[in-house]
Amino acid sequence: MSAPTAPLPLAAAEALAGVESHFPLIRAVAQYETAAEHAVQLAALAEAGRMTDLDADSLAAAEDVMAAARATLAQAGRLDLIGVES
Repeated sequence: MSAPTAPLPLAAAEALAGVESHFPLIRAVAQYETAAEHAVQLAALAEAGRMTDLDADSLAAAEDVMAAARATLAQAGRLDLIGVES
């Protein structure tokens, strides 16, 4: 059981309230960028003819993550955060 924490100062609480609505977009960008990098690495394996079934599954999962993140960003009208013009 953790000890209770002190309340945030008013200025900090107001600052947090101002950015809290952006957390889903921040998470979506991070997920998209991470999955895109993973997909590039896995695609290199495929080009070299060294992709295993597990790698193929990982590539499909990365593409699914990218699609979900893109949908979140598209819904918010913020595809620009991943370099896509909307």
